Amino acid sequence: MVDFFVGSTLRYFYFHQKNGERFRTTYDLESTTADILIFGSSRANHHYHPAVFEERLHESCRNVGRDGNFILYSDAILKGILKRHTPKVVILDVVAEEFMINQYNYDNLTVLLPYYKGHPEMREIIALKSPTEKIKLISQIYPFNSLLLSIAIGNTDFNKNKRPDINGYLPLTKKLNEPIEFNDLPVSYEVDSTKLKMYESFIRDCKKSNIKLIIVCSPYYNKFNEPIYSIALAKKIALKNNIPFFDYSKDPFFTSKPNLFSDKIHLNDEGARIFSNMLVDQIENELTKNHF
Repeated sequence: MVDFFVGSTLRYFYFHQKNGERFRTTYDLESTTADILIFGSSRANHHYHPAVFEERLHESCRNVGRDGNFILYSDAILKGILKRHTPKVVILDVVAEEFMINQYNYDNLTVLLPYYKGHPEMREIIALKSPTEKIKLISQIYPFNSLLLSIAIGNTDFNKNKRPDINGYLPLTKKLNEPIEFNDLPVSYEVDSTKLKMYESFIRDCKKSNIKLIIVCSPYYNKFNEPIYSIALAKKIALKNNIPFFDYSKDPFFTSKPNLFSDKIHLNDEGARIFSNMLVDQIENELTKNHF
């Protein structure tokens, strides 16, 4: 009874948050009706400016990327959104280490635990967090462990203006002033088969719903081995499915301009606006050629 009442109270206040990361995820799942949706990690969250897409493509746009979360999160959120809303265009940002084996990516599924009860279509992915996750989720309190402070803050206006939120996009303002360095990712490595399946599932869900899908690797301020293993694999699968794949990972325009970056893997607001316009140019070109 204690578990039920405390868990129900935490759930109520969790889903009544007014701002912050958790509010944005809830809004993405329960409320967005945007025509263009942008998925991915923090690089999606900070690299794609919705206003640019709206002004040039004349469609509403929302950025549903989330810091520290990759294809597992993106596939779960897409499935959740598609239960309620079908966008016209989806952009998926992939990263250089997308298919590497990394337990951190599974641990971070913690952010989706509050949605396990209300989103059965996401449960299979959420349960990947650990072998005992389904048992733990019998508890009503468990999904909200360690969230008491953030829930309290999210129900106030305390940090409403702390980080500007532009349709899910979070601008970064710092300007990098460092020489470019070599990123020593291995040329090849064992691939996480589950992540690969989620990537293929993401593509299938978009095709099944007749969504125009575009997959992108946005700019880095790094030098890489040739090729970048995960990016090459992601591109191969995309092209096999007739999905446009745009690779800006080593674009010389960006690798020569550290002032467009906040750090070596994130564009700042100026860089994001330039990149978003460059991507729209490519999208318009694909539309003109009737490729999708």
